Amino acid sequence: MNDASAPYVGQWRLWTQISVRGPGFPASGVLRLAPEGLAAAAGGFGTGELSGPRWDEFEKRFGDAALSVSGVLQEIAGLPLFQTAVAWQNRTVLKSGIGPFLRWTPEGGKRPSMARQREELVAHYWQRFCVKNDTIGFFGPVGWGEWDRSIRGVQVEPGTGLIARSGVYFASWAVDALARSVSEDPAVREWLAPHRMPFVRTDGAEVSLPGLPPVRVGPVEQEVLGLCDGTRTAHAIQRELGDDVDVRGVLETLVRRRYIVWRLDVPADTYPERRLAGLLAQIGDPVVRERALAKLAVLERGRDRVRDAAGDPEALVAAMETLEGEFTELTQVAAQRQKGGGNAPCRALIYSDSTRAARVRVGTELLDALGPLDLLLSGGAWLTAGLARRVMARARQVYAEETRNLGDTPLDLATFWFACIPMLHSGVVADAEDLKREFAKCWEDILRLTPGERHVRLTRADIAGRVREAFGEPADEGWATARYACPDVLVVADDAEAVNRGEFELALGELHLAINTLGASLFVNQHPDRDELIGLTDLDHPGPRLMPLQPKEHRARLSARTRYSLVRDQDYCVALADSSADPHRPRTIPSADVVVRDDDGRLVAVLPDGNVFDLVNIFSQGLTMLVLDMFRIVPEDVDHFPRVTIDRMMVARETWRFDPSTMDFADEKNEAKRFVRAGRWREAQDLPRYVFVVSPTEPRPFYVDFHSPVYVNIFAKAVRRLQRDDPGGRLTISEMQPTPEQTWLTDDKGDRYTSELRFVAVDDAPVQAAGPPAPLAKQLPRPVPAGVDGLVPAT
Repeated sequence: MNDASAPYVGQWRLWTQISVRGPGFPASGVLRLAPEGLAAAAGGFGTGELSGPRWDEFEKRFGDAALSVSGVLQEIAGLPLFQTAVAWQNRTVLKSGIGPFLRWTPEGGKRPSMARQREELVAHYWQRFCVKNDTIGFFGPVGWGEWDRSIRGVQVEPGTGLIARSGVYFASWAVDALARSVSEDPAVREWLAPHRMPFVRTDGAEVSLPGLPPVRVGPVEQEVLGLCDGTRTAHAIQRELGDDVDVRGVLETLVRRRYIVWRLDVPADTYPERRLAGLLAQIGDPVVRERALAKLAVLERGRDRVRDAAGDPEALVAAMETLEGEFTELTQVAAQRQKGGGNAPCRALIYSDSTRAARVRVGTELLDALGPLDLLLSGGAWLTAGLARRVMARARQVYAEETRNLGDTPLDLATFWFACIPMLHSGVVADAEDLKREFAKCWEDILRLTPGERHVRLTRADIAGRVREAFGEPADEGWATARYACPDVLVVADDAEAVNRGEFELALGELHLAINTLGASLFVNQHPDRDELIGLTDLDHPGPRLMPLQPKEHRARLSARTRYSLVRDQDYCVALADSSADPHRPRTIPSADVVVRDDDGRLVAVLPDGNVFDLVNIFSQGLTMLVLDMFRIVPEDVDHFPRVTIDRMMVARETWRFDPSTMDFADEKNEAKRFVRAGRWREAQDLPRYVFVVSPTEPRPFYVDFHSPVYVNIFAKAVRRLQRDDPGGRLTISEMQPTPEQTWLTDDKGDRYTSELRFVAVDDAPVQAAGPPAPLAKQLPRPVPAGVDGLVPAT
């Protein structure tokens, strides 16, 4: 149950595999957009009038600098890799914005409004590609690292080039659309395997749906329904029952009653087209089979053309457009799908993921600096345990109501689940908001900040007692994935050599709770050895898990890229309402076949084979989505929050919130005066040069360099948009730590990239309690006192 090579932070064991997240373009790219000396010259005006000969001289200098930046942006816009990155994001921008910008030639040093807008467009994409640690395609490749007790800091093995390997994948919704199109062929249907809906319960001649009284069915319907297991085709069922039974007619009746699904349902997979091909290969009629496979082949050839066009933006765009046209012609479905509400981007038919060539080894001194995570994760465990307690208290009320009139009849999970849905969409959401407020109050009491402080330094010894008082001892009350937390940690240092000399601090980025994000398909599929990740999962969960079957996609958060992919054959997957379970997968169970029972005051799920699991695991997906991003030390309503550092870890960046109406520089029409006034405003607020900005009217956070005219323009435009579209909204500004100059991740050319390390932390206490103490547990008792965190020595 222990891994002798694993590092520990308190009772939290860290996975030996670490994801290295970073963009695909060097950080120095954004610095090219800040003309040297321009900000200093602007600052020379102080609070004086922006007029007179000296101002005229500056205005000319500003115009020359802005024109120079425009030339740099044209150079960037012409890069094939930049255009390829934009094509994967939104290829229409290449025609509507990038192309015209490249064709534009300044006349008389003038930059008309449309040219400035296109400058801002390029700069906006560029900041994402250079300083945002996204994990997407070749411009945000998945990197990997591991712990190495033989080194102190970090060691980068750059590999060859930026990318080790890359792939193009189908979105599952696109393959599902093709499957529906193929299913419309009447000749195909008899070769499809119908399957019972997971919430349909059968008991002899009685069939029940949740919330409805049982219905008696005839012997033929009963027999056909019993054969609808998802593995027998309608043709096979007909052959088994003989020509005297109208199997097609019975199946149609069962479909109308919502007892079964009779269509091509492609199980979730990183390669859904392969699963569809496997289903189509089972069609017994060769003519029908080849006709169906030919449709799939059209899309596969289109995907291959997209893959082969890598690095050639014109060929890439042409291949994408051809594929989308073929898709729409085959399926009569639009080739893009809205991802979420509002301004959320669309999901395309295909996506690309890549593996970074560079690998990283992380040493003992960085592990020591991670010590404050133990205190932070105690708070995370308090959140998950509290949410589990509240949801199970509500679930017990539902259980009491549902069993009141059942007598000796057992309560099936399907009925219970449907009865719980209202509370999951109302009461539990309110519970989560209450916990969020309590959590913020706990941290206020723990930190005890003095108003007006800018940079606060604490030690673990300073606050360890307060953390225990606020959050208590960790409680094993959560669902299985609640034992996980995934912190993103950035190293603040001038370069790798500085890290190795010990001249660094850490900065906490996001801390995701109740989820192992490295189990997502996008990470698993880009790891060189999936079995290694499965082995780490075995350490976390020595026995089988009970997992609700995930839907294949969700418009807001779930896609083929983000689906959890470290499911083992020994794990049980319960299909609650989704009909896309793989009927051939072992231990996939319909919810109607699971019994909910009170086991000495504990609600449990009893599986058909007699295995028993805590019922809270059935709610795991919904609870994780509620608590996933709940860890926030910076309150949502304060005007200013200081930088907070515990030992060597910055756990909160300095943060400001502003009413856009107080930022009158944004309305300045003269570009040079806007730049100077923005600098004055920054000086008055004592903001750093580099910041990230979050606005209610912007789709995602964006980078601002107050020394860059184009990024000041982007910032001012965001202020104006917020004031226009959401007058009551506020801008949140946080310091950028580390800055673009503080980069240690390099490639084989020596180019340096921003980066963060994503760790998987696992609460080992429940596993330790499941068996006799291991020698390592005796060597490193928990909780670990401050200062003794470190790599667990091998035995």
